[in-house]
Amino acid sequence: VQLVESGGGLVQAGGSLMLSCAASGSVFSGNTLSWYRQAPGKQRELVAIISRTGSATYAVSVKGRFTISRDNAKNTVYLQMNSLKPEDTAVYYCNLLEEGPTPSHDIDYWGKGTLVTVSS
Repeated sequence: VQLVESGGGLVQAGGSLMLSCAASGSVFSGNTLSWYRQAPGKQRELVAIISRTGSATYAVSVKGRFTISRDNAKNTVYLQMNSLKPEDTAVYYCNLLEEGPTPSHDIDYWGKGTLVTVSS
């Protein structure tokens, strides 16, 4: 499985961006997809998760501003980011969790990331 993010860039505070993550392989539709981000000098943190059924969960810091969605026909997951703040500046990573028969058999796939910079 390969994941390729796109859509990052420079935006002013209050602006919007939509990130996309296209996946190769045949495991997309049956698995959980997530967006993470890592700001300079900080640990990677979870931003949003969308289950195989489309149920979404968000970090408190982005709830109400970001929306995660998926298009299984296109093997693509999206992150719509509105009302962006300077503290949203980070490299955003796409993650696919391929669940095995037990958690110890789970496999995580990661993209290389796309940089989002929000200026004040």
